[in-house]
Amino acid sequence: MSRRIGSPLVGLLSDKRILITGVLTDASLAFSVARSALAEGAEVVLSGAGRGLSLTRRTARKLPGDVDVLEIDVTEPAQLQSAAQLLGERWGRLDGLLHAIGFAPQDCLGGDILRAGWDDVSEALHVSTYSLKALVEATAPLLKAAGSSSVVGLDFDARVAWPAYDWMGVAKAALESLSRYLARDLGGHGVRVNLVAAGPVRTMAAKSIPSFSAFEDTWGERAPLGWDVTDAEPVAKACVALLSDLFPMTTGELLHVDGGVHAMGG
Repeated sequence: MSRRIGSPLVGLLSDKRILITGVLTDASLAFSVARSALAEGAEVVLSGAGRGLSLTRRTARKLPGDVDVLEIDVTEPAQLQSAAQLLGERWGRLDGLLHAIGFAPQDCLGGDILRAGWDDVSEALHVSTYSLKALVEATAPLLKAAGSSSVVGLDFDARVAWPAYDWMGVAKAALESLSRYLARDLGGHGVRVNLVAAGPVRTMAAKSIPSFSAFEDTWGERAPLGWDVTDAEPVAKACVALLSDLFPMTTGELLHVDGGVHAMGG
């Protein structure tokens, strides 16, 4: 995506400092966003948590340059504050934040929404939805310090009920609503908040969803532009565009990157 204007290399994210969550393996959507962001001139820090932290650190070595990894368990306020402090000491501001975090216990998935109890549902909502608020709240002083900054979240269109998605669908619907309220409250500080509703991509997270193959098998047939479940680049390019200055007056938006399936009837 980088291009030359005159002779020097100019990237969409030159001089941008961006925190990217949700990288586990090089198949993660967030990994493709990180790789594209680096190619566009950004400085990038990744975050990981718990048992996945070591995996995130190993995956970070596959990115060009020396990419640091912070430990951020989004359910632990102390870790959020510590990470924000470290980013403040390192950069003094935060130009962009990618929220690519989601989790639901198995009883929350599979095609029976009545099965899950509140303990499981509350965990799904905490990790998948409230975490956006928690991350933004912790980093808000840095996002505001940038003067113009962008928060981008990864979504799976929650306007309809999907097979087997159940409480993750509810969590994504809440995420969509939350993003609009954050856009309302942070816009006056120059902070934009948008979501990218991605079509299905074959990631570790996707493999944990029962019947995910049903999406894989039919999505490309339904998409007017076609769809490749092994190609994360279209989603990464959209995220990079929103993290850049190309959309200075766009906030509270849900951008579909799904080959056009969202616009088709049954």
